[in-house]
Amino acid sequence: MPPMTDLWIRPALPDDLDAVLAFWKTAAEGTSISDDRAGVERLVDRDPEALLLAELDGELVGTVIAGFDGWRCHLYRLAVHPQRRRQGIGSALLDAAEERFVRLGGRRADAMVLVRNESAQRAWSAAGYGPEEHWRRWVKPLTD
Repeated sequence: MPPMTDLWIRPALPDDLDAVLAFWKTAAEGTSISDDRAGVERLVDRDPEALLLAELDGELVGTVIAGFDGWRCHLYRLAVHPQRRRQGIGSALLDAAEERFVRLGGRRADAMVLVRNESAQRAWSAAGYGPEEHWRRWVKPLTD
């Protein structure tokens, strides 16, 4: 595998959002209630550096949301294009997200990983993350 010297990680801009949403349909597992233009616009408006994009030769090849609320560091939507997986893109995105968290004063990062997504579980484990079985996520949809 050739080195990815042209991999560029940067925050998403408003003009990127339609491409990000289309990318997630190909590269992300599952869908979220916030996977729409309005949801992603709110994220970028509130925290312009939270949605990180990985580009290789001008092509969008990966994303991660690195959200920090001043208390906790949350990772969502780590996605790498299926044809670009196992090339270090996900690791580079996580490195950038973790650097952001440290810069902001974060102390621990957590990731939302679907139970059925075994390949994602392997990737998160390889990056040093592990499940905390004593926690359970409780949710309540606020919209239909």
